[in-house]
Amino acid sequence: MVDTKVNLLGIELDNPIIPASGTFGYGYEFAEFYDINMLGTFSFKGTTKEPRFGNPTPRIAECTAGMINSVGLQNPGVEKVIAEELPKLKKVFNKKVMANVGGFSIDEYKEVCEKLDKEEQVGWIEVNISCPNVHGGGMSFGTDPKSAFEVTKEVKKVTTKPIIVKLSPNVTDIVSMAKAVEDAGADGVSLINTLLGMRINLKTREPVIKNVMGGFSGPAIFPVAVRMVYQVANAVKIPVIGMGGIATAEDVIEMMMAGATAVEIGAQNLIDPYASKNIIEDLPRVMKKYKINSLKELIKGE
Repeated sequence: MVDTKVNLLGIELDNPIIPASGTFGYGYEFAEFYDINMLGTFSFKGTTKEPRFGNPTPRIAECTAGMINSVGLQNPGVEKVIAEELPKLKKVFNKKVMANVGGFSIDEYKEVCEKLDKEEQVGWIEVNISCPNVHGGGMSFGTDPKSAFEVTKEVKKVTTKPIIVKLSPNVTDIVSMAKAVEDAGADGVSLINTLLGMRINLKTREPVIKNVMGGFSGPAIFPVAVRMVYQVANAVKIPVIGMGGIATAEDVIEMMMAGATAVEIGAQNLIDPYASKNIIEDLPRVMKKYKINSLKELIKGE
């Protein structure tokens, strides 16, 4: 028997598979397809202080080996998430969940993180400073090391749970961003969020996305993600969660060999609702194939 367990900031996961924020709703939607308790955990939909309708449609488009999305952090707001979404999730998921937080100011990040920190169901808080689909928030914090440092430092003041900062690939130096949030007290980092992409409809001569540009994700970005995870894992002492184009159990192993403690599955969940389940079920076979008895063998410092 192979051992798929990993330890993520003090909490043991049955496996390293974590559906990524924005691709798995608030969990209970996928519980209609399979028992989501088989997951390591999952990161729920990006949550902001106020409800957000998101960006105008069309805001999702397929493209070669991936997709472009510009949903724009659509969510019911933190109060409704706590009052309505988390109780519904509790009926179908008995593990700790990762809360994903978006914001448009440092004060908003602090307020949302402080509220979610009080929730017993929440095991980790993933602070998204890398969303390319909102104006004046998200990625504006994630492309400047000083801003990233400030957000992280302030959020740490109001939280007791592990803070994982989600980094943007849309920077010239990913290592400086990771080091900045580590210096500010981040307990871990997750990367990469989507690359900034665009397509044009040849018939209309207009961008296929109403917002013009959007986040490009899917298998096409996997080599970029592996490279950045490798660079960051070799530069910081905190755990790295790797993501970006993961579609198979082999991809999971490769990402962990690059330095990831756990991985997030994103666009693949939108292509196939059983994607994370299938990857988990195939993981033991791939581990045996490559003579890996325990995933902890792959994790730096384990």
